[in-house]
Amino acid sequence: MLNKNDMNQRSVIYEKKESVGIIVIDRPNFKNAINDQMVSELTDIRNEINWDNDVKVVILTGAGQEAFSAGTDANEFFPNEDKFKRIERLSLASIVGAFKCPTIAAINGDAFGQGFELGLACDVRICSINSRFAMTQVMDGEIPWDGGTQRLPRLVGKGKALELILTGKTIDAQEAFRIGLVSQVVPLDELMVVAMDMAREMASRGPIALRYAKEAIHKGMDLTLEQGLRLEADLYLLIHTTKDRTEGIQAFREKKTPKFEGK
Repeated sequence: MLNKNDMNQRSVIYEKKESVGIIVIDRPNFKNAINDQMVSELTDIRNEINWDNDVKVVILTGAGQEAFSAGTDANEFFPNEDKFKRIERLSLASIVGAFKCPTIAAINGDAFGQGFELGLACDVRICSINSRFAMTQVMDGEIPWDGGTQRLPRLVGKGKALELILTGKTIDAQEAFRIGLVSQVVPLDELMVVAMDMAREMASRGPIALRYAKEAIHKGMDLTLEQGLRLEADLYLLIHTTKDRTEGIQAFREKKTPKFEGK
């Protein structure tokens, strides 16, 4: 956990409220652009959370009122750098995608380029009404490289993903909601309240059930229907060996709120 003296020197702030981990990308003067330091810090935070059984859900948001993340910091591009090393060095979506618990992106403003890809790596997206989204890479003669070409069509369909990626067009919050990119659009001053309410609701459920459901959905997308159904059945049977499942059944019978321990 970071202390207040550390926060001014860091690009990512992490705090835990109840069973919810809150991660804030904290480079508002640079529109929360992604750099080496941010990748390193978020990696450490991800590792800490994955070992912390008290954290049931993670919220990821940006500092300020202008941008969730405007993309990759231009100062991080070195002309003679091996491109594969650049991807490995600066990939943030892969870090977020490796959280074991559910993740909610509370998108507080512009999500452009790699910042858009970062939001896609979360399990659920809520955005403020001032948010805008764009895959801007083609405008610079490149393509999305942090998961955008794979995650976006899985979320909004191939046709819409092709349109957004090939044109680099910017869409507003209402259009993002219409195409299923985000699940809710709320006023900026209500964004974290709504995100926390959703996180608390998730956190009240069985933590093992949350992880297994997330695993079944994500892994199942890359399997045939038959293979996906087998994965779902295996995880369903596995969860019946846990103490949480026993607690859930007993609480249902006794008409009380279950007290899950993640065991």
